[in-house]
Amino acid sequence: MKDFYLISVQIRGSKTVRKDWNNMNKKIISLILGLMCVVLSYGIAVQIKTINGTESIISTNSKENELRDAILRTKENYDNLYANEEKAEKLLEDERKSATENNSELAEIQENIKTLSTQLGLTDVTGKGVIIKVDDAMVQSTFDPNSTIVHDADLISIVNELKNAGAEAISINDQRIVSNTVIECIGAVIKINGQRVGAPFTIKAIGMPELLKNTYRNGGYLKVLEGDRIQVDFKTSDNITIPKYTGTYKFEYAQTINNK
Repeated sequence: MKDFYLISVQIRGSKTVRKDWNNMNKKIISLILGLMCVVLSYGIAVQIKTINGTESIISTNSKENELRDAILRTKENYDNLYANEEKAEKLLEDERKSATENNSELAEIQENIKTLSTQLGLTDVTGKGVIIKVDDAMVQSTFDPNSTIVHDADLISIVNELKNAGAEAISINDQRIVSNTVIECIGAVIKINGQRVGAPFTIKAIGMPELLKNTYRNGGYLKVLEGDRIQVDFKTSDNITIPKYTGTYKFEYAQTINNK
């Protein structure tokens, strides 16, 4: 019986082969134990015929019965051992299936987090798109000096046109533009995401270049700025990198709805 168990241990490399061997071992050992019982019974019958005297027969029967009971107990223990092993294998297989399902769910969650992080501007992104440089006019107007410098409203208008053209990510002087970005003019200083920025302004936008180029069309806001002598440099690029948003999202009034 020990030899058969060793054979089962040595072929653990294949679950299917191991199971087939286990079943075969169980059948062989059960057959051997059964044959032993038959042989033992036959031996008892022969000894009853050949041994004279009642005391000898009783003594022999007692010893043979004890031996037979021991063999039967061994067979029962062996059967129980394999039954428990089969239960353990089934539990292990169930755990493996559960782990595989959990891993699939975890991978899906991680992919959703990655997508949401990109949409929220929380990751660095790269791709093709356009790069726009906007700077104050080289010569200020004596009639209206404000018309020859870049204001916060100008940057907001450019950003809106880029979004309407399908831009997936935008930055101004490496400040990522997200849903809660504030572009404001405080005195002579423009702040974006709470950070001070100044001219010249480099605006990067990732998206389909053919669509983003429409923002530089006649009648577009960039052309209006050029009419006020604001300096505009517009070009497409196949390799643009936009850094992630480093601020925090704060919601003062919006609250999450808990679905029960």
